[in-house]
Amino acid sequence: MKKLILSIAIVSITAVNLFASSMVDSKLPSYKKVKGVSGNLKSVGSDTMNNLMTLWAEKYMSYYPNVKIEIEGKGSSTAPAALISGTAHFGPMSREMKAKEMDDFEKKYGYKPTGLRTSIDMLAVYVNKDNPIQCLSLEEVDAIFSKTRKRGYQKDIVTWGDLGLTGEWANKPISLYGRNSASGTYGYFKEHVFKNGDYKDTVKEQPGSSSVVQGVTSDKYAIGYSGIGYKTAGVKAVALTEKKGGKCVEPDAAHAYTGEYPLARFLYVYVNYKPGSTLDPLRAEFLKLVFSKQGQEVVVKDGYFPITNKVAEAELAKVGLK
Repeated sequence: MKKLILSIAIVSITAVNLFASSMVDSKLPSYKKVKGVSGNLKSVGSDTMNNLMTLWAEKYMSYYPNVKIEIEGKGSSTAPAALISGTAHFGPMSREMKAKEMDDFEKKYGYKPTGLRTSIDMLAVYVNKDNPIQCLSLEEVDAIFSKTRKRGYQKDIVTWGDLGLTGEWANKPISLYGRNSASGTYGYFKEHVFKNGDYKDTVKEQPGSSSVVQGVTSDKYAIGYSGIGYKTAGVKAVALTEKKGGKCVEPDAAHAYTGEYPLARFLYVYVNYKPGSTLDPLRAEFLKLVFSKQGQEVVVKDGYFPITNKVAEAELAKVGLK
């Protein structure tokens, strides 16, 4: 029996590896270990990218046992401050830095931080797995989560019946789950769905992406938003359309690169890099790994979508590594 379980596990791991390899650009270079890399690294920033940074760190430390990496994921807004203070080597963010964050960094160092596009996420709107809803427009999502309804939906949406569901669902209030204000996902959702409108006071703010998904899993009448990499069997990612009556687009690999899915975004890692300087080997090799075949296979395994070799080359060139 143990042999059978082990065999199934090996087959499953092999299948995952093959799937990851098939999605990764074949032109990406394979990472090659170099000598003399040791020391400590710290990453502070996005909760959405917490698992991804951890997996990259584990892969990196498998090449370099003398390296220790600490990962802290409390929200994208914590990354700029950590980079400015010098307490972090990497600042993962699920959104681009705001102008003020860039300016604050530049005031201290005389140059702007460098943001690197590492992977692609699709911000998903999740409902419980038993919910029959199939598609939502951004106007509806705005009216569900936002009290300002800047997309112009004619009325507030408070029950599942307001979205056309019948039977037991018709009069059930929609239970809202979201991220806290430190989260880049919170900010991205506010900007791209609400057009910078305001969240409803009834949104249950969660400290992490997985907490949102757990909430929707345990609350049958809930809805929430989180990165596609946090999808579980307990929830369903609803297809979205820009306008009501438009084409409903699933948050899947087929729509990751076409621009059809309205909430696709890059995931960034920011670094303190002085233009024209040479990056230290400890950070340089980590970034080379991220933008290698092995690094992008990690992206796929974590449920996100890999970047192309063309993008990888452009990002490495920003820090003098290409």
